[in-house]
Order: sequence, then C-alpha cells, then structure tokens
Amino acid sequence: MSDYVMTVQDKVESWLQDVHIDEETKRELRSLENNPAELEDRFYKDLEFGTGGLRGVIGAGSNRMNRYTVGRATQGFAAYLLATAKTSDSVPSVVIAHDSRHFSPEFALEAALVLAGNGIAAKLFRSLRPTPQLSFTVRRLHADGGIVITASHNPPEYNGYKVYNASGGQLVPHEAEQVIAHIRQVESFAQVKRLTREEAEAKGLLVWLDEAEDEAFAGTVASVSVNPELLRSGAGKDVVIVYTPLHGTGNGPVRRVLDKLGFSQVHIVPEQEQPDAEFSTVKSPNPEEREAFKMAIELGRKTCADILIGTDPDADRMGAVVRTKSGEYEILTGNQSGAILMYYMLSQLKEKGKLPENGAVVKTIVTSELGAEIARHYGLTVFNTLTGFKYIGEKMNEFEKSGSYTYVFGYEESYGYLAGNYARDKDAVVAASLISEAAAYYKQQGKTLMDVLEDIYREFGYYREALSSITMKGKDGVAKIGALMTSWRVSPPDSINGFTVTEVLDYSLGLDGLPKENVLKFLLDDGSWFCLRPSGTEPKIKFYFAVKGSSDDDAKARLASLQEQVLSRANS
Repeated sequence: MSDYVMTVQDKVESWLQDVHIDEETKRELRSLENNPAELEDRFYKDLEFGTGGLRGVIGAGSNRMNRYTVGRATQGFAAYLLATAKTSDSVPSVVIAHDSRHFSPEFALEAALVLAGNGIAAKLFRSLRPTPQLSFTVRRLHADGGIVITASHNPPEYNGYKVYNASGGQLVPHEAEQVIAHIRQVESFAQVKRLTREEAEAKGLLVWLDEAEDEAFAGTVASVSVNPELLRSGAGKDVVIVYTPLHGTGNGPVRRVLDKLGFSQVHIVPEQEQPDAEFSTVKSPNPEEREAFKMAIELGRKTCADILIGTDPDADRMGAVVRTKSGEYEILTGNQSGAILMYYMLSQLKEKGKLPENGAVVKTIVTSELGAEIARHYGLTVFNTLTGFKYIGEKMNEFEKSGSYTYVFGYEESYGYLAGNYARDKDAVVAASLISEAAAYYKQQGKTLMDVLEDIYREFGYYREALSSITMKGKDGVAKIGALMTSWRVSPPDSINGFTVTEVLDYSLGLDGLPKENVLKFLLDDGSWFCLRPSGTEPKIKFYFAVKGSSDDDAKARLASLQEQVLSRANS
C-alpha cells in the first residue's frame, strides 16, 4: 500500500479533472489559482462531522459546503442505514427538511436524490421547515432517519447538514462514528449513487410531504400547554406579543401554535418576517444577541408589548425580551428563560396534581444550576449531559425504554428548550408558546416576567452566568485552540478570582458515564465555576462562567471579575 499523501494542489487538480464535477464549480476553483491561502483553506481537510453533521462556508472544495460534500456525506449515511436496517423486507426512509439559507433547497434535494439512488425513500418538505418539526416528523412517520440542511444562527456564508436517527435525535458519538467510517469509504464522487428527480419520483423514492405534517406538528406542540384552562378562559387575548422569525423557518409554525392557544395580539416584525438568506436586517440571526432584537424592541415600544420573542433561522432556539415595570425591555439569557419556564411549568403541574412522581429534568454541564435547584425543589431528579441537545434526546430515549423516569423538561444555556415527548431536539416553537403562556398567567397576577425572575432569585439564590468566545479561524486556529486546551489541562490554576480551584473536571476522560469530550470545567470553593469548550461547529473556543451571589449586584460583580481573570490568562 502506498504511503503517498495528496497535497492541496493534488486535491485541487483532482477536482478539476473529475468528470462528475460541474463546470461552474471548476471555474470557481480556477479563479483562485493565484490565491494559494484560500485554496489551502478549502482543501487542507475534508469538511468534518462535528455535533451531528457538517457545517461550513459555502463554496467549492473538500472543506466547504457544496453539492459534492453533501452528496458524499449522504452516500455514507445511506450505506450506514442499509447496514443497520432492522429488516430487509421494507424500504428504509429518511425525512429531509431545510431552512432559508443559500442553497438549502438544492442541498436538500441533492441529499434526497442520493438516498433514492441507494434505494432509500426520501420524504422531503417542499419548502423551509423548522428543525424540531423534522425531529417530530421522523418519529411520526416511523422513518429510519432524518436530514436537515441548516447552519442554525451562523453567518450567511455558512450552511450545514445535520443527521438524525430513527428516534428523531441528532446522531450521538457511537452512531456518528459509524456514519463517518462509511463516508471515508467514499473516496471519489464516482461512488456516489444518484437518481434524477424524475427517476426518483417515478420509483416512489422521492415523496413530497404536504401540509398535513404542519397541522400535526402544530397540534402536538399546542397540546403541551400546562394550563389549557387559563387559555380557554381568554387570558391569551390580554398579552401583547411581538415576534420575529429573523428571516427563518419559525414564522408559520410559531404563529400557528400561538393562534391555536388563543393569543390574538401577536405582532410580527415586518422587516424580518420573510425568508432572507442574507439575513440583511441583522449582523447575526441569533436570538442570543440583543442586536437581533433591535427592530422587535422598536415595535414592542409602539405596541406596548409584554414580551418579545425571536427564533433563529431553523427555529430550534428561542430568545425572549420582557418589559419591565418601568416600560423598558430587558433581554433574558438562555439560563434565565429556562429558569422561568421550569418554574412556571413545575408550579402549575404541582398545583394541578400532575407532577409525575418519577419526573426528571435534563440539562447540560454548562447550564446554570438555578434550574436544577428549582427542579429539586419540586421533587424532580436532575440529570446532566454533555453540551448538545442530542445527549438530552438520548436521555429521553433511555427514560422511555426503561420507564425509570418521566421526562418533563430539558434545556441548555444556548437558548434550547424542549417540553413534551414528541421530539428529540430543542424546539423554539414550544418554547415560544410556553413563555407566552407564562406571561399570560403572571399578567393576571399583575406581574411581568422580570418580577417572576426576581421572585425566583429571592427564593433560590442570585445566579448569574456568562459566555465568552475566542474565534481562531483556519488551519492555524485549530492548532491554537488545541494548544490552549493543553495549557489549561497540563497547568491548571490553583486559584482564580481570589478563590481556590477545588476540582478540575476533564471530560476527555469520560466522567460520570458520559462520552469523552474535549471539555474542562473548573470548580471554585465559593460555588462558582468556569468551563472551556472548543466549539464543535464553529472555529472558536467557548468560555462559560457561573456564580451565585448574596444579591444581584454581588453576583454581577463576582461574574465580571471571574470573566476578566480567566480571559486574561487565555489571551496571554
């Protein structure tokens, strides 16, 4: 066997000579012949599976999102499905959805035609749909898997490809490793089996999904309400809501569910209502950032809205901004929204005698302990998972299979929430409906959601959290992130912020029965903690911080000092 390793120039030339690659792609590569740095970045590696699939900048090259990298990944996924099929008596099926990004419809169709070329039925939505609806539909149609073309809240030049298993959850590591192994066996595009659209439709291997799936999803999400009597009494009519889909997939589903629940005063930010692959009204279509709510806040002031809701392009993350007693608007962090949702749901279920005796809440290791405190207060068991909702979905499957616990709520600090057992991924649609319901309930008591959050702090403690990121792009960035993690792992600090580091949790060792992951968490003797985690989908390293103070001001001061000292070392 030869030890020959292809250079970047070899890879470029192989694409230029490949008869399976179209001329437009080749022209794009030829236009870069005097830009070796760009070609290096496009070809120094193959676009890799991160958290559940591919994500990258759109363009020609093995390290880019294009129809060829999508086709190769789909060929590997198809081989995996055929190798693991439960029975050979029926045709396997995969549900496919896509968001509003550049080339999302084209990539979705390409994946469908490759699946069809492998004898797998592709069930494809005709237009954009939310990621959680994909998860729901995989389960509803008893499909063998799912694919969604999305890059979540990344900048416009990105797109992505997420893969789902038969339970409707993103692939967990042992599944992803098998898919990756099959992808690696696809050494040339000649190995990618593909039908034309006409052939796939004629063979019944390309099936177009209709609005029946939309109604099923909306009806199921609406049924998750924990206080339907309140809404039937008309309480939803008193709440003024401003909603922005940020040019993404949430517009139809969120409005449909809010309408079903009786929320009649829903104002849509007109400039951000329609799909727009450039996300031209925002710097980033990310409901975690206040800037994304600028237009919603302006409309909120005009309408005296009680709550502003934003969903990211694939509608799996929900951000909320609430009006204070003074009439100003304050954006909630993911941890704060999660605490409010948890507190509202559990208090209502307890009041109605519907809290399960074996109830469970699942959160990630970088999510605030405030939600855990609330859950334990109401007698629920709290489970921690690694970052990524796929792990929460996996826990839900364990509960369902064993009957040991009843899943009630799962969430992560990055604005992802799921109540109900109908999906295995975070759902901004149900989060939007439940936080609107909470706003209606507390408004009847003369309270804003900020008042409720203050009540929670007084009862459970003043928790504050923050997230900072350092971006390191390209081949050099990967090496720098690796070196940074090694430095903190090999030489951890003895103290930070005037407090002793009591424990270093290195999740690369597989702690607490969790899969191994390159994450470091440092616990301090005042109860605060911070965590280092390279992103699985973006060229950055993330720093998570959490403190608990004696008052809100004390917590804010502790948090600012902790951030400053950790980031000072990281940047030195």
